[in-house]
Amino acid sequence: MQEKLEDAHKFKLWKNNLIANGLKINKIDEHFTRRRYNGEVLFSLLMLDAETPEGDKIPPICFLKGEVVCVLICLVDKATREKYLLLVKQRRIAEGGFTYEHPAGMVDGTMTPLAIAVQEVREETGLEISENQLMDLSGKRTFPATGTSDEAVYLYGCEIEMTGEEIAAMNNKEMGTEYEFERITTHVVPFLEGHRLINNTNALLLNYLYLTKVRDFELMSKL
Repeated sequence: MQEKLEDAHKFKLWKNNLIANGLKINKIDEHFTRRRYNGEVLFSLLMLDAETPEGDKIPPICFLKGEVVCVLICLVDKATREKYLLLVKQRRIAEGGFTYEHPAGMVDGTMTPLAIAVQEVREETGLEISENQLMDLSGKRTFPATGTSDEAVYLYGCEIEMTGEEIAAMNNKEMGTEYEFERITTHVVPFLEGHRLINNTNALLLNYLYLTKVRDFELMSKL
C-alpha cells in the first residue's frame, strides 16, 4: 500500500516547521515522488507557493528528503593507539563512481535518530554498537542545502578499541540490504588516509567534529 505524501512523516515535519516559522502556505504541488519497497515516501520534488512573515515569496523548489543520520566509527588499535576509520564504499548518483563515506541512513519517524544510527551501523558494517556509545557531535539538526532541500542531518561519533586482528577483520565485508538495492563494501583505513578518500562534505565535517570532541588536535593538524 502506497503512503500518501501528506501522511508521510517527513512531509508533515517539513510543513509544520514552515508554519512554525511563520510562512503562509498557499499551495504545495507534488511533481514527483519516489517510494521505498514498502510504499513509504522516500523522496519528493515539490513546488511551494508560500509567503514569508516579511511578505516575500520564498524560492519555490524543495527536494523533500527528511532527516538522516551520519555516524563516524573510529577503531582504535589497543596496542599502537593508531586510529582507523570504518568507511562504507558504494556507488553514488552524484558522479556514478565509488564514494567512501561514514555509515548513514534516513530517519523514518518510527525510531529515534539514535536508534536509526545504531541500526545503520549494523546493516552497513556488521558492527554491533549501543546508543550510549554514540557521541552527539552536532548537538542539533544541521542542513547541508538550506536553499533547495529540507534534508536535516544528525551527526554522531563512536570510538571503539580493538586488537589489530579485530580491526583487520572489519575490512572488505560485503554489506547492505537487498531490498534497498544496496551494494556496500566496508573499508578500514588509517584516519588520515580515510579523510583524504572522502569527498562528502558532511563526512569531512564529521571528522573535524569528532577530533575536536576527543581533543585529538595532533591528528587534526595533519588533515
